[in-house]
Amino acid sequence: MKTLGIGLIGSGFMGRCHVNAYNSIASIFEVSRRPVLKILADATPELASQQAKALQFEQSTADWQELVNHPEVDVVDITAPNHLHHPIAVAALNLGKPVYCEKPLACTLAEAEEMANLAKAQQIRTLVGYNYLQNPLMKTAREIVQSGEIGEPISFRGVHAEDYMANPLSPYTTRLDASQGGGVLYDLGSHIISLARYIAGPIQEVLGTLTTVVPERPTNSGATREVYVDDQTHCLVRFENGCVGTLEASWMAWGRKMHLAFELTCTKGTLVFNQEQFNELRLYEAGQKTGRDGFKTLLSGPDHPHYSAFCPAPGHQLGFNELKVIELLQLIRALEGEDACWPDFTEAFEIQKVLEAVKLSSQEVRWCSPQSMTSH
Repeated sequence: MKTLGIGLIGSGFMGRCHVNAYNSIASIFEVSRRPVLKILADATPELASQQAKALQFEQSTADWQELVNHPEVDVVDITAPNHLHHPIAVAALNLGKPVYCEKPLACTLAEAEEMANLAKAQQIRTLVGYNYLQNPLMKTAREIVQSGEIGEPISFRGVHAEDYMANPLSPYTTRLDASQGGGVLYDLGSHIISLARYIAGPIQEVLGTLTTVVPERPTNSGATREVYVDDQTHCLVRFENGCVGTLEASWMAWGRKMHLAFELTCTKGTLVFNQEQFNELRLYEAGQKTGRDGFKTLLSGPDHPHYSAFCPAPGHQLGFNELKVIELLQLIRALEGEDACWPDFTEAFEIQKVLEAVKLSSQEVRWCSPQSMTSH
């Protein structure tokens, strides 16, 4: 079997999730190239060396440029802080190397546009880590909508709510740094926007409101630091197909751990999903017998895409890390020339345009079109 040399930048939680996927992929799916962990880059030589040994990389470095230029690195994998996505990806693309990058794609619209245009111009495979889109039931939901079996979409309600910043004493982190694309809109809102586009279609206009709930946060030094980014975002949305709805993002929602959810109402039925039970999709179909009507629950099973590779029996549950393995499969098969790689930098740029439109809408108190967003 041919190998695929992996260079990973960042060994935090998400980097470890990627390593798990690299170690798992060949034992679960039939692929012609087996990932090999070549080199890990991290913030300091000591950290890089320690984590490379723990994660079983062959080499380590504190210089991401050394990793990108490494002759045995076939794929550059970026799980580094947001502000590093752009320079690393551009350097890799200029060398003709495929890039696997976590979301959001970049900190600014201009950076995202350059990354997307460069990948497209050079016809290089790219993948962005919106891994919740890889849920087998999301593919089923999209098929239900696109087939027309529950009619035309007319209303979409989407939310991504968690509570990891609900405590006003939670310390200041890079998530609150505006220069790194900080704020809940970028951190969580990008996920519900990606799902909205995937399930309901392209977004035509948005009317958003960004709110800072906690104006300052404690730092590790004991001082406080002002917060200029949003703790919660609310948005009205119009889709290109005529569907209307709302989008919401919050990291202040006490009790919510992973409430990435949507309700899509169509002319002949409704779909309901909640990531906290992400092996279940609820479906209501119009025209049911009186006194017997109601939602039915579809459970993940081997009849849904990719599930059977993990388990032959329905209802046995996939998990977060399985979605990362499925995500990696998209990249490897794309490199094999079998399928398209999705979501790629082009799709991530479209998501970023929606994010920027919501921000501009809040600033100027008006409807904004993502397609009118420009970095020039």
